[in-house]
Amino acid sequence: MERVKLDNKRILFNLLPAHVAQHFLLSNPRNMDLYYQSYSQVGVMFASIPNFNDFYIELDGNNMGVECLRLLNEIIADFDELMDKDCYKDIEKIKTIGSTYMGAVGLVPTTGTKAKRSIYSHLSTLAEFAIEMFDVLDEINYQSYNDFVLRVGINVGPVVAGVIGARRPQYDIWGNTVNVASRMDSTGVQGKIQVTEDVHRILNKCNYEFICRGKVSVKGKGEMLTYFLGGKANTNPQASSTNIGRKAFSCGRAKLGTSCPSVSSVASFTVKAGLGALQAAAMQTTQPVHCAPPIPVVEQA
Repeated sequence: MERVKLDNKRILFNLLPAHVAQHFLLSNPRNMDLYYQSYSQVGVMFASIPNFNDFYIELDGNNMGVECLRLLNEIIADFDELMDKDCYKDIEKIKTIGSTYMGAVGLVPTTGTKAKRSIYSHLSTLAEFAIEMFDVLDEINYQSYNDFVLRVGINVGPVVAGVIGARRPQYDIWGNTVNVASRMDSTGVQGKIQVTEDVHRILNKCNYEFICRGKVSVKGKGEMLTYFLGGKANTNPQASSTNIGRKAFSCGRAKLGTSCPSVSSVASFTVKAGLGALQAAAMQTTQPVHCAPPIPVVEQA
């Protein structure tokens, strides 16, 4: 009986954030009211692989698309493994939608005298995670001879978090902040991280570099000024000039094919993405903002 309880607890903690799972474990099972929590400052990220749909095909040779899904599972699992790093412990994976990975930071409530991490620290953590996702996908491309590209959107603001459903309950977040973060992804550019003015204003004080994209037409919001996030600024002047074009702006070392590989060619990969390139330099109050050449605006359906 104890073994069953432990297994159920493990499953619950795997489905829900730790503080949410603990809430349900301590609650009266006869009084399972709606769980919800409001937050004033949460960083929200959507990271999609827009060319996966072109990659997916159902043929007898790939087990009617199963091998394509097997590779997608490898990618998502490696993103999950990246999130398991101690430096990213404050980020919560919300869900995957097709080939889009959704995460958020700032959702863990603090009580008593425990000091809250600032939104500056939270957003910096989310930015570094997004940048390192490109390294992870690069490694998978190198191992599987594919050319998947990543497109990321980040926003910050208030959200409401909660658990919906009696069967297969799901933890999710809602609000305008989430909608705009999704739009930052869908109106973004492959190989780049597009962020809102609010994100730029915060991370600009955290030693990051940006390229100003200009105004983008966003469904339901009109024209929004957006930026492309680079990496941490480098105190070395020669390195600083090229820092803005690091991994976050190009993804894919291998350009050899887009068809589904065989089972043997998608065996487990060992991703060894390091944070060496992301070590923080000396903090500066302002960072240069470069202006990007005009990029065609993506009109949304």
